[in-house]
Amino acid sequence: MAAIDDTSEPDSPVRSAYPPLLEAAWLYQADQVCPEDLPMTAAQALAIGMDTPALCELAGLPRHADPQDIRDTFEQALQELGIKLPDHHLARRYALRRLAARFTAGEVNLAELAADEWAEAEVETAEEQAFVALLPPCACCIEYTLGLDEAAWEAQLQVAARALVSHPTVGPRF
Repeated sequence: MAAIDDTSEPDSPVRSAYPPLLEAAWLYQADQVCPEDLPMTAAQALAIGMDTPALCELAGLPRHADPQDIRDTFEQALQELGIKLPDHHLARRYALRRLAARFTAGEVNLAELAADEWAEAEVETAEEQAFVALLPPCACCIEYTLGLDEAAWEAQLQVAARALVSHPTVGPRF
């Protein structure tokens, strides 16, 4: 399986081992893909040889098209290609692992990690739990919720992120 550039961050050094459309399906199901990015993902899929009527239609949609039209066409393209959308819970766990990978690669800064969207994430492994436990609900709460200085927090996050990335438990399957 050849590495293909990450689908949502065009200049990202974090590379995906998954075709762009397959990874986009997982990130879409985890609410981590903006609909306006899906036409470009479809164009990337066409460029590597995937081809269905809905995929061609999606690649031709403008970024500012109706988001629901984009979603419907994306889901139709996945169906035509035999790509099933993953369970939301599994997709969220994959997105969490991807966030850890992007953090260890230096693509995500500390403030970007602070978001309450992960506070309610259903984690299953010790590595996922350790990483999520270090994510504060917002950037302004870092000092108050963690009781650490920023350097200590970053060091702990790096350790937890590396552990999570080194133990992949979920992700797209061919």
